[in-house]
Amino acid sequence: MVELNEAAVRLFPRAMPGAGFAATMPGWLAEAHRIASGSGIEGEPVWGRVGERSFEAYPTRSPDGNVVWWLVEDTDRRQAEVTLCAERGRTALLADESNALLSTLNVDRCMEVAVRLAAEQLADAAVLMRPAVGQRLPAAFAVRGGAVYRGTVQADPAEVPGLNEALQGFPPIPSCWLAPGQLPPWAVPEGFGEPVGAVVVTSLPGHGIPEGALILLRRRDRSGFSRNEEIFARLFAARAGAALSAARAFAAQAGITQILMRESRPPQLHRVHGVDFAGGYRASVRGELVGGDFYDVHPGEDEGEESLVVLGDVCGKGLEAAVATGQIRATLRALLPMADDHLRMLSLLNGGLLSMRSDRFVTLALASAVRAGDRVRLRLTAAGHPPPLIVRSGGAVEEAATRGCLIGAVPDIHASTARVELAPGETCVLYTDGITEARGGPLGDAMFGDERLKDALSGCAGMPAEAVVERVLMLAAQWAGSRGHDDMAVVAITAPTDRIPRSGGAPPIQ
Repeated sequence: MVELNEAAVRLFPRAMPGAGFAATMPGWLAEAHRIASGSGIEGEPVWGRVGERSFEAYPTRSPDGNVVWWLVEDTDRRQAEVTLCAERGRTALLADESNALLSTLNVDRCMEVAVRLAAEQLADAAVLMRPAVGQRLPAAFAVRGGAVYRGTVQADPAEVPGLNEALQGFPPIPSCWLAPGQLPPWAVPEGFGEPVGAVVVTSLPGHGIPEGALILLRRRDRSGFSRNEEIFARLFAARAGAALSAARAFAAQAGITQILMRESRPPQLHRVHGVDFAGGYRASVRGELVGGDFYDVHPGEDEGEESLVVLGDVCGKGLEAAVATGQIRATLRALLPMADDHLRMLSLLNGGLLSMRSDRFVTLALASAVRAGDRVRLRLTAAGHPPPLIVRSGGAVEEAATRGCLIGAVPDIHASTARVELAPGETCVLYTDGITEARGGPLGDAMFGDERLKDALSGCAGMPAEAVVERVLMLAAQWAGSRGHDDMAVVAITAPTDRIPRSGGAPPIQ
């Protein structure tokens, strides 16, 4: 050592002129000095620490050949770089967490993803607890490097300090207040294997209500959770809670939709009291199972009683129309005791819709059918709806003589009822205007229309009811192609060609 200035003396109190450089300097600086002295060139700057401070050391060579070291403190800059790097890592982790959690809307899968990321990135193990279901706590467990598993815990959350409060959405308790040794065995994932050294318990905030709590565990040989790590754990938990809340809301909505769909889907039709029924439906929106068109068959109590067929078209499309459809179907079901009087039944439905103060209205076609010998007797009423078409055995297609106004628009309604008889093999077709108003053709703007429908039906003489429905829907769909169309519904009522022994029923037609 040749010379030190005043700042160097304060930094290296043991150094003095004449002392050995390696004996008084930090190892990183002594090694850099050895290299610079041996090479005969100044060399590149080096970096190292002196106590808690950080320095960059720049070598220069004096005229007499000595190496002079200039030390520039960069503690604040280095600390800022470390902090920035840590923040970038945390931001990347939060982004990865969001992408992973939002890639699924399944609650169980969200739990597994969140607890796995927490164990890998925030701690050595993690437990995610959902709010209690009865006396049980749904939970997911993960250990770093191990498999994730789920289960239910039948225990008192108050056994874990801060867990009961976190499940209720209260602010977390600082980790320094938690005693890891007091954790019950059920709060430590299987395979953790070592004593718990530090614990963090934080809430999973959701949309309005807490979605659960996250327990983070570290082994005893690692340092505890710092204040910054606890804050970051809360940020992580907030993202996980938001994802769980979205998944839970989606599951609830899917459940409601499934129930609605199940109740709104058109029924499977078959032979009832010697009369063949078939129905088909195609929604206007691709992928939807229900819409504004509907049909039902309400069988008579015995073979001598009429079965009521209802086919309707509620204004609108999609789920809103499906909700109105469900209400109308339920109302018509309640009005079945009045089914012998179509006009009265329609008048009562009209009054019910007007009392709802809704802008929804509906067109309906009613058909009361009963077997009489080898024939089928029909009473047909159209209310704002296309009149049913009769397909005779010779291929002629007749339009039933029934007209009426739509339901749910005006206080007083009117409708006429037509009486029709079907010989064996003849069919009555009820349909919605989604069939005739489907646009297609060479230029894509021509409607399928009444005449094309009648031409198609003329070729259905003698066909079973199922075949008639399938043909009508197929031709209308082909006409529309990939273009949008309204809901389509078709019901066919056919007099069977086979004779069925009858123990009673309607009297023969005179």
